[in-house]
Amino acid sequence: MTSDPNVHHPVVEKSIEQLANDAQAHLADAITRFAGSMTFVYIHAVAFAVWMVFVEGNPWPTLTLVVSLEAIFLSTFVMIGQNRQSAFAQAKADHDFMTQETDLRNDLQLTQSIHRLTTEMHAQLLGPATGEAAPGTP
Repeated sequence: MTSDPNVHHPVVEKSIEQLANDAQAHLADAITRFAGSMTFVYIHAVAFAVWMVFVEGNPWPTLTLVVSLEAIFLSTFVMIGQNRQSAFAQAKADHDFMTQETDLRNDLQLTQSIHRLTTEMHAQLLGPATGEAAPGTP
């Protein structure tokens, strides 16, 4: 295992490359990252307070419409991010599974080869195993 922080899982590298080439995904990530920050909360708390006190009277129908539309779009950005994250996790799991299967197959072949070689060496050094007839004897 390498300790180089610049070396990533192949799926991570592919994801980074795709994100760099996809302006829409980059924009969606930036919006989602901002919407999930405390700065977003503070800006909205101040903006809503100003709107309710100075811009619109009771019961704030325009503010309700704006907030509802914003919630629709923000939930869409969150779902886009979740879908990409899910696809990323599945691709990583598939890659890891294939790597583990290859390693398991290689380990099995090595174990079988070691067993065969050990059996051959045992037969050459000590003769046939107990209970077996020597070659050429009935």
